[in-house]
Amino acid sequence: MKKNIFAVCDLEADYAYNFMDYLNRKKNIPFEIQVFTSAETLLSFAGDRHIELLLISDKAMCPKIRELDIGKIVILSEGVHPPELDLYPSVYKYQASSDVIREVMACYGEEKSILPAAFPVLKKTTEILGVYSPLGRCLKTSFALTLGQILARERAVLYLNLEEYSGFEELMGKGFDHNLSDLLYYVRQGNQNLILKMNGMIQTVNNLDYIPPVQTPADIRGTSWEDWERLMGEIILHSSYETVVLDIGSGIEETFRLLDQCRKIYMPVLNDVMSSAKIAQFENLLRIWDFSQVLANIEKVRPPFHLGLGPPENYVEQLMWSELGDYVRELLRKEGK
Repeated sequence: MKKNIFAVCDLEADYAYNFMDYLNRKKNIPFEIQVFTSAETLLSFAGDRHIELLLISDKAMCPKIRELDIGKIVILSEGVHPPELDLYPSVYKYQASSDVIREVMACYGEEKSILPAAFPVLKKTTEILGVYSPLGRCLKTSFALTLGQILARERAVLYLNLEEYSGFEELMGKGFDHNLSDLLYYVRQGNQNLILKMNGMIQTVNNLDYIPPVQTPADIRGTSWEDWERLMGEIILHSSYETVVLDIGSGIEETFRLLDQCRKIYMPVLNDVMSSAKIAQFENLLRIWDFSQVLANIEKVRPPFHLGLGPPENYVEQLMWSELGDYVRELLRKEGK
């Protein structure tokens, strides 16, 4: 089954091809990408193929293109465009490519109601990797972010932080218009556009996609297992992600059931007596509550405490080249990844 077509048309050839390169590196884009640098070549292509999504610069837009049967048109604006284009949604051209594509996906998802069969996903399977520990201050999130970034160099990876307090706005040095709380709301509403809504929230760091985490702990504590299950099911069945890295906190009601969905669970541990006692209690509970099968998927890791990183706002990007990054790369090498 062929993918729907996402066409980009910009008279500025360098911009168009650089944007195409970015889209081709993003392995999670559920479209066939086509790029045009003139209205004429776009019109010629559209004579034989249906375009589902068109991102077109205001300078390239013309009456003949407006007459085409296109699923959704979004204007690539330089800030001010002709009034006749106001009936189309627009995104600002000169911003990060990741921000452009997120806004385009948000525009697309606002109105579209697409059956899963009409939105084919071309991938073999989705691997769920968990990162969890009953211990605190064990580099769990740093390990998960490093793991995700390294894996994202070769495949489409989504990182989900499921902690009550993630600190991501402070960590990334910016606010987010939408976060996991919004996505969970759409899950509870049974929204049929869940993956399209999710694509409109995606942020990216070093090619690793992530949904900004919740801002309110109650949004983690108050989410039922059925909602977590549906969210994971939608990502597995209808997204283009090959790997999902779950950074699991302790606020989820059904932690053991979520761990049971993971093909592998990396558990950061410490060597002191109290830490060993807490790990032993956790493992005993798995056996008592009939989740002993989870034990076979747990790999205990001892991430090195890394020093010498630069400014806090660049912490996540620098993890790949720290001692922790070397540790994760060696871990994956031994696993054959």
